[in-house]
Amino acid sequence: MAIYLDHNATTPLRREVWDAMSAVEFGPEKRGNASSVHRVGVGTQQHIARAREAVAAALGASPDEIVFTGGGSEAINLALKGAFWGAGRTDAHLVSTTVEHHAVHHALDWLERRGASVSLCPVDTTGRVDPESVAEAIRPDTLLVSVMLVNNEVGTIQPVAEIGAICRERGVMLHVDAVQGVGKLPVRVDELQCDLLSLSAHKIQGPQGVGALYVRRGTRLEPLVHGGPQEGRLRAGTENVAGIVGLGEALRLAEAEREGNWARWRDLREILYRLPRELDAVRVNSHPDLTLPNCVNMTFMFCDGMALTMNLSLRGICVSTGSACTAGDLTPSRVLKAMGLSDRAAHGAIRFSMGRETTAEELETTVAVTREIVESLRLVTKPEDIGKCKDDCPCFLTGGRQAAT
Repeated sequence: MAIYLDHNATTPLRREVWDAMSAVEFGPEKRGNASSVHRVGVGTQQHIARAREAVAAALGASPDEIVFTGGGSEAINLALKGAFWGAGRTDAHLVSTTVEHHAVHHALDWLERRGASVSLCPVDTTGRVDPESVAEAIRPDTLLVSVMLVNNEVGTIQPVAEIGAICRERGVMLHVDAVQGVGKLPVRVDELQCDLLSLSAHKIQGPQGVGALYVRRGTRLEPLVHGGPQEGRLRAGTENVAGIVGLGEALRLAEAEREGNWARWRDLREILYRLPRELDAVRVNSHPDLTLPNCVNMTFMFCDGMALTMNLSLRGICVSTGSACTAGDLTPSRVLKAMGLSDRAAHGAIRFSMGRETTAEELETTVAVTREIVESLRLVTKPEDIGKCKDDCPCFLTGGRQAAT
């Protein structure tokens, strides 16, 4: 049985969620097209309506403000591209940060090629953006700001509510990528003062391939997919009923267990923090306080992160070197580079991300095996093989242990 510590990439489907989906897919009631007006179609509509109510309740929104999508990336694209085209301007200005998910960055790149101008705000050495830098980036022609709630690679929590207040004062829309935060943090759209918020089911033990976008009433979006009247005419196509039901149930369960999970992850994280105390030249890249406790990103200097990941996998321990969307990419993590780390330090980073079923025994094993592999890899890797850090690099170490903070 593998020790799975890659929950930020995806989470295993919960039995309760599968049961809810199965009841819709294989239950005694026939499942019809939710757009049909006959009794079977109306019954299917009711399944979707209950899921929509569950998502809305978790966000403090109204059900008619929830649009179901084919995943988090689609929700993000609908938010950014939909707002851009919905504004009827081809030269609008958009603001984001240097550590956003590829779904945001690639959508912004696409919009730039079609006339938009984009400003990316820098982050500090823990991956956190200063709200003042967002305020300074906003211009008279700024249409929208997009900031993630939680970084998927290092777990740092962004000051979204403060940024939301700035956007509200300036009359600028705010999109929040909450894919890594929903179900783990309390997420209320009015407190964040956002106009758009994207989420995904498979990050909270729901099914893959289904997500949702919160769209505040009065926010004008142009759909990406045209066709029928589904999802308030913002996302045409016959709905993935079982997936939508799974998302609603997964989020309901995650919300009910959120506080307990947070406390347990905070305690379990202390086991992982033994690594920088027991090994030389280990840097914790996650924020010391403002971070999700299930995620710990560490740089093991004089080690190759991919080699460490593969060796851990051979020993039955599943971790990652960063975002699952860049798996197999040998270039240094864009997020860690944006945080100021050198290529050398970014190449030596791996991410441990825990889930609801993670145990202390699994983490004890992980720490012991990681320590053993790191020591072995350092025997065959000379510092000069990796390169030299700049003197002002935040990962630059002059010797000795760097403890977790």
